[in-house]
Amino acid sequence: MKHKRLGRHGVLVSNICLGTMNFGWHTSEEDSFKIMDRALELGINFFDTADVYGWTKQHGYTEEIIGRWLAQGGGRRDAVVLATKVYNPVERKANLPEVNSDGRSLSAYKIMKHCEGSLKRLQTDRIDLYQMHHIDNDCPWDEAWQSFDTLIKQGKVVYVGSSNFAGWNIATACQEASKRGLLGLVSEQSVYNLDNRMLELEVIPACRHYGLGLIPWSPLAGGILAGALQKQIDGRRAEKDVLKQLESKRVQLEKYETLCKEIGHPPSEVALAWLLHNPVVTAPIVGPRTVEQLESAVRATSIQLEEDTLKQLDAIFPGPGGEAPTAYSW
Repeated sequence: MKHKRLGRHGVLVSNICLGTMNFGWHTSEEDSFKIMDRALELGINFFDTADVYGWTKQHGYTEEIIGRWLAQGGGRRDAVVLATKVYNPVERKANLPEVNSDGRSLSAYKIMKHCEGSLKRLQTDRIDLYQMHHIDNDCPWDEAWQSFDTLIKQGKVVYVGSSNFAGWNIATACQEASKRGLLGLVSEQSVYNLDNRMLELEVIPACRHYGLGLIPWSPLAGGILAGALQKQIDGRRAEKDVLKQLESKRVQLEKYETLCKEIGHPPSEVALAWLLHNPVVTAPIVGPRTVEQLESAVRATSIQLEEDTLKQLDAIFPGPGGEAPTAYSW
């Protein structure tokens, strides 16, 4: 496990980020506690969640689980760089319907209110990385940045990040922050993996230019890069949408899993190691359902892929052809 700067910024985070999206609905609270404890033992200090996680249980339920884990003490809170998000609906059973909470936006009202909700559920006095879960094209940056600046001055938020932003959204957000003398975005969290390399066109160049650390979610492409074909041969059941993907990508995945076997590493670990070879990537987000899955992700940090292997991976999963505009023009 290595600890590196989040982009060009001073804070040090582990090069694997613990994603908690499964906590509370796929993973029990007891097992979630075990995963978080083991993460600290392995040197992972970067935890990511969102106010909407909890899904079928209740929006915010995952934050509550993390809050109860932190409340055990033992230095847990000081050992963690804690990230959560704002934008999505957060419907709570105890609350009356409320259009600002039950809808999607980055209004000042929502940012301020939802920050307080997250702080209460997480049982902490600060959010280390507060991320916009999606772009709100209808809300002016004057309003959003004023709200984040207020929270920073109050000591409730340390850094601000984005998630699911386009390259031009990142550029706009950073320029608007700069005009106000603010630090601006420190990170971008987006889907990025061998099978989905669209970020290489404009988002990764924007992150590099503005000094953002890239935090890829779905690094295993929903499981299809985790040895899905072999698991199918072994008789393990897969969801319908995964089976559909397997059939459409069977030729690619056969080549991929064969290559992984040749170099002697599990497909899931190779997929993570490939991401870690990109200097813009700070930490892939892994969402383990078990301690064993977490330990497998950590093993990926010690894998050094040879240049020939990287070329073979490019041949199997070619991506968009480089960065815009040279990827599609002279």
